[in-house]
Amino acid sequence: MSGPSDPRGSVRARTLARLALLAAAGAIVLLLLVIGRAGLVVPLVGLLGLALAAAGLWWALTHHGLGRLAGALVALGAPAAVVAVYATAGVWLPVLGALALWALSLGCARTGLHLVRPPRPMRAHRTPRPQRPFLIMNPRSGGGKVERFGLAERARRLGAEVALLDGPDKVDVTALARRAVADGADLLGVAGGDGTQALVAAVAAEHDVPFLVVSAGTRNHFAMDLGLDRTDPSRCLDALTDGEELRVDLGTVAGLPFVNTVSFGAYAEIVQSPAYRDAKVGTALEALPALLLGGPDRRLQASADDVRLDGQQALLVSNNAYTGADPLAAGRRARLDGGVLGVFGIRVEGPAQAAEIALRGARASGLRTLTAREVVVTSPAAGPEGLAVAVDGEALRLVPPVRCVVRPLALRVRVPVHRPGAPVTDLPLDWRRLVALALARPQPPDRLPPDRDTPPR
Repeated sequence: MSGPSDPRGSVRARTLARLALLAAAGAIVLLLLVIGRAGLVVPLVGLLGLALAAAGLWWALTHHGLGRLAGALVALGAPAAVVAVYATAGVWLPVLGALALWALSLGCARTGLHLVRPPRPMRAHRTPRPQRPFLIMNPRSGGGKVERFGLAERARRLGAEVALLDGPDKVDVTALARRAVADGADLLGVAGGDGTQALVAAVAAEHDVPFLVVSAGTRNHFAMDLGLDRTDPSRCLDALTDGEELRVDLGTVAGLPFVNTVSFGAYAEIVQSPAYRDAKVGTALEALPALLLGGPDRRLQASADDVRLDGQQALLVSNNAYTGADPLAAGRRARLDGGVLGVFGIRVEGPAQAAEIALRGARASGLRTLTAREVVVTSPAAGPEGLAVAVDGEALRLVPPVRCVVRPLALRVRVPVHRPGAPVTDLPLDWRRLVALALARPQPPDRLPPDRDTPPR
């Protein structure tokens, strides 16, 4: 990995920083040329189109029938109108060029800063090979990845005992994992979805035995943030023979474990529907108007440590925070050992606030992003059956107040020494550091270490 002590990495970083500044300057020059030719109307039309598209989308999601159709037409028509205005004014290609140069500038800037200040990876240490590993595998998970990749056969060849969840009856995986530990298992693992991963991970944490993640689910968010191979889950089994351990956090909600997220509000209500599994889009569109336009009695009330979050329409609590600094890393967690919960709340009262979110992003008044060690959620809408909650994608109802906490470094995770995933950085883009890097004095060539194939002079 390149870093401050890697001269060639510094040269690449400096080159990328200069390219980023040149691309940014090019984008600004093109935009000024466009304004000089067509006036300030060009950027204003673009911003107006973005705001109208967001407002139309909000209207489409919160209405049925003709109201939904009208909102969809605005959401689709606004960007088309912007393109037509730009084409008529003869500035379409310069605007497109400015956007491409700006995207290039951001990409080069982040890569250059990453080279000189790479993210600190989660600490790993080598441990002896497990003698009695026990793996639980769901053949139906991920569209049949267990069978397609021959996971059970390979795990058995590597010395693991494998329990297949292939029967018609529901299996209590928590009890199954506890029996395995009682019988002498010194490692627990799961090839399945994140919900099953969380249940078995809690048993592993309870007995302080390492936990092995096999990316055989559908989305494999936990595996992704551990840096595991999601395209070939059989590579996760390399950890049985050549592995190392990470210490990561484990979340709990009302005493139940989660490795990724707990959702409250709109999404959690939608996934409660029996029709959701077979008709996700249709079920969501049918339910959203009542969920988003409902009165205060349908909203969530939450506290994140000492911060109040009132009137939220949706709330996401995550095991460590998802990074928002890098658009290319959306949906990733830079670390799983930070000892905090990520909290993301949304409250949109109408099309104007939806437009504000489109224009201001994370700084919009309707969005709240923070971290906390404890989150407590309740709602006046919770009936006798409890508050709708989605725990790692699994639909549940829990009696409020629902308490989420993080258990720092509670889980030992065994991962392959060689794994493809790279850590993501959650550092904001610092343009002053970028300029300083671009203007830094290069190291003389005779001070650079020779290439591996070049004999010393």
